[in-house]
Amino acid sequence: MIGIYDCFGYGASYDVPFEERYKLIKKAGFDCVMLWWSDKFGRGIGYQKDVQFARNAGLHIENIHTPVHEQNCLSLDNWDGESVFQSYLQCVKDCFENNIATMVIHLPDDGHPINKLGIKRLENIISEAERKNVQVAFENLSNTNNLALILGTFQSKNVGYCYDSCHHQNYAPNDDLLKLYGNRLIALHLQDNGGKHNQHRLPFDGSIDWISVMRKIAITGYQGATSLEPMNWDYEHLSIQQFLNLAYQKAKKIDEMRKI
Repeated sequence: MIGIYDCFGYGASYDVPFEERYKLIKKAGFDCVMLWWSDKFGRGIGYQKDVQFARNAGLHIENIHTPVHEQNCLSLDNWDGESVFQSYLQCVKDCFENNIATMVIHLPDDGHPINKLGIKRLENIISEAERKNVQVAFENLSNTNNLALILGTFQSKNVGYCYDSCHHQNYAPNDDLLKLYGNRLIALHLQDNGGKHNQHRLPFDGSIDWISVMRKIAITGYQGATSLEPMNWDYEHLSIQQFLNLAYQKAKKIDEMRKI
């Protein structure tokens, strides 16, 4: 399967309604989507309806991306810390109720080390995920120390790794993350670097060696979707359908590289 993140731009409040957006994603050729699961980033209320909109368009839901605005608060012994904890618990419940297999979490940056309270909160989240048979995928950003701690601490079959190609290139280019955690790979965020934000570009528009990346992914034995996480920041000259068509062409090309 080939997938794409659903909130890839085209208006701060997403000028193209999501019900129509999923139809355009399907028209471009994509098989599945990753859903942004929050009212932040201009998404607004009603994002829970995206599940049915996407399925009505004939798209499989690969995973949801949990809220990120409070990610560094995980270990704080205050309301901010409790808020992010409750948010992740709600995401487990939402995945279960909507029959979505996987949720992706941003661990805190390494400037915010995870303490015993943070570990305990994650333990509770993972226990709930185990009860509801939901997978929790922890994504690499500027958090490789925290990522190593959590993936080393929790060996549950419901805990895995979300590989982000651009975050890898930008934050930890000397670490072979796919070698370290490839045996636990359950989600992909494939994007290139460069451009006005040095991230979230389409494959082959930055400096990432895609042949190497996709071969390493293939070696892990990962069987999930080849999923892009782009934004239209450097593609404003394209209509939304042109952008999706181009994204699909590039996604199909890197998907073929998994078979080499």
